[in-house]
Amino acid sequence: MDSKLRKMAVITSLALVLLVGLLVVWMNQKSTGRPGEQTKMTDSSTEEESVPTPGQIGTDLSAFERDAAFFDPESNPYLEELLDQSSRLSLFVTSVEKDLRIQVRDSYDRIVTGESFYVTLEGHGEFKDLDRDGIIYIGDLTAGEYLVSLKPIEGYKVPEAPTRIRVKDKVEYIPIEDISLLIRTEDEIDVEAEDTGISDALEDADQTEVKELRSSTKTARTGIDVSKWQGEIEWDRVKAAGVEFAIVRAGYRGSVTGALVEDSCFRANLRGAAAAGIPVGVYFFTQATDEVEAVEEASMVIELLKGAKVDYPVFIDTEGAGGNGRADELSVEMRTLVCEAFCRTIENAGYRAGVYASKNWYENRITVSSLSRYVIWLAEYREVPGYEGYYDLWQYTSKGAVDGIAGDVDLDVSYWNPD
Repeated sequence: MDSKLRKMAVITSLALVLLVGLLVVWMNQKSTGRPGEQTKMTDSSTEEESVPTPGQIGTDLSAFERDAAFFDPESNPYLEELLDQSSRLSLFVTSVEKDLRIQVRDSYDRIVTGESFYVTLEGHGEFKDLDRDGIIYIGDLTAGEYLVSLKPIEGYKVPEAPTRIRVKDKVEYIPIEDISLLIRTEDEIDVEAEDTGISDALEDADQTEVKELRSSTKTARTGIDVSKWQGEIEWDRVKAAGVEFAIVRAGYRGSVTGALVEDSCFRANLRGAAAAGIPVGVYFFTQATDEVEAVEEASMVIELLKGAKVDYPVFIDTEGAGGNGRADELSVEMRTLVCEAFCRTIENAGYRAGVYASKNWYENRITVSSLSRYVIWLAEYREVPGYEGYYDLWQYTSKGAVDGIAGDVDLDVSYWNPD
């Protein structure tokens, strides 16, 4: 937008705000008495009578449009002050590991988009907001303190002093404050290319697989795990069918671009299960390639769970993405570190954390002994699991049938008690 047009738009908006304020003041004065009104006692009565001073506030709401001075900051000190505040910018800077994420914010703490901002990083030169989204990412930095400055831009007031920030040497397992900026909806991505998780447990299934809800016992509860693939769920019918818990997918990282994407049915499933009185847990399909990305994924889940009650753990779902996923070829060591980083971040936010994987992945793609402090959720589609390690939950089929859900659904048994 042209700076003159932007300035005029801002001035007009502020004028309207100022006018509304004047109207509020007038209404208050009308009901309680304007400053300057006097009280007079009559000879024949003890009642008070208000005697207004001469003059009144007009009712022509468009009068300001004909007042040239109203739009002139030099003639209107109140408008000048408001305009000055509205055009002020600030920087919000965070670091996860040897990097910086810089946000340009306005006086209302909103990210400013549509402008080509430049920042100067001490010792590293200038960086431009190429996609004009108000965010500049700088990676591969040496740990230490830096000064970040926003270069002047027409129509705005930039901070006079640089922002001091410490670049972290090693990832800290704490939620990222500005993670909401990275969360996408499925309307913003190529879903077919990005949501491609394929359970390795399908390859290990045999004809003994049980496809009905198992009966609960004193030590085991029966449940389901769901995502957008189950569509709209009638949760009251699910509850009546005997389901005692549900693990709901919060989202996934895109297999190609690595975008953080919210499951389109997550909020509806969380609300529906809670309304039906079904205890819930959450899982996230990972395509993180390192610990930093794992912290991002955990931070996204934590952000989405704000205000929600969770009874079961928050799981990282680690499995393949058809062979072409960005994390399919991770080493055993790195995949284990990803799971550890996710779980530690989740636990540092006050939730119980867990890991979901197939028998094959626990035995060959993860060092499960390094993750034994977390809740282990096994996927193995047989009547009796062949996995010899310890596990807390068992997903025993992906082809289950439950009243209230159209089509197939994953069925689970939990030996882990949230009480």
